[in-house]
Amino acid sequence: MAVFTRVTESELTSWLDDYSLGQLLELQGVASGIENTNYFVTTSSGRFVLTLFEKLVASELSFYLNLMAHLANHGIPCPSPVANRHSQFLSELNGKPACIVSRLPGKSLMNPELVHCAAIGEMLGRLHNAALSFAETMPNAHDAIWRARAAQQVTPFLSPQDAALLESEVAFHKERTLAALPQGVIHADLFRDNVLLDGARIGGLIDFYFACNGSLLYDVAITVNDWCMGEDSVLDKTRTQALLQAYHVVRPMHKDEHIAWPIALRAAALRFWLSRLYDRHLPRANELIHAHNPDQFKCILQRHIAANSNVIWL
Repeated sequence: MAVFTRVTESELTSWLDDYSLGQLLELQGVASGIENTNYFVTTSSGRFVLTLFEKLVASELSFYLNLMAHLANHGIPCPSPVANRHSQFLSELNGKPACIVSRLPGKSLMNPELVHCAAIGEMLGRLHNAALSFAETMPNAHDAIWRARAAQQVTPFLSPQDAALLESEVAFHKERTLAALPQGVIHADLFRDNVLLDGARIGGLIDFYFACNGSLLYDVAITVNDWCMGEDSVLDKTRTQALLQAYHVVRPMHKDEHIAWPIALRAAALRFWLSRLYDRHLPRANELIHAHNPDQFKCILQRHIAANSNVIWL
């Protein structure tokens, strides 16, 4: 189970004294996740999710919590942070910054159908539109500077072939950025396990702790690379079109975004290949952790490089 910091019922009961959430009824560790410690919490007033932040510090967290509150207030089904008796979303538990948010209905679906791809495309467009009125900003922690530094750190662990691929791709994106495309607040990690589906309806978007300002197209590419990928690491054209068409209805794509689509797909694949390489070869000393296999995104990246063509969706 990906729980890095243990919390006992007595510790949580004491912490909850600062909230108006009633009596603690149940505390359960959440198995998924590699960045933070999460617990499902049930009290006499409802169901919640407790998060203890293992890497992010308090000064960084106001952006994410305020963003979730903003999106929830604009009709996006995302966790709504609960303020304590001091009107603060963030406090401290067992030496870590911590917050408690509403628990949303539904569960993640690992084998999405067309209807689900269309639903997430439409919802991502709504999220991007709703975030336009959010005034706070956050730089992308996985930008070109991070790519260059992380690539240098993981290269000693790679085969000559993988090292050459990584070096070539980092250089490719240094010369071909997405900075001139429409920008805004992006989720940056909208994988299937960060979406809760309640039938064909989206019950919730979760895990906003990679959210930042960046290219909206890049956010779409991250989502497509997970939701629409076939077992052979080649995009399923029908599912891709369903997602992109639904997104385009809500937030029409610019011509320059159509042209840059292959670059965005490659940038999104590189980001997760590189971060997974880092997690595998340079892990933190934690109690328990589930690191994803980086080879999945290496294959996706290689397929995108070989295809080097646009996806026609309009």
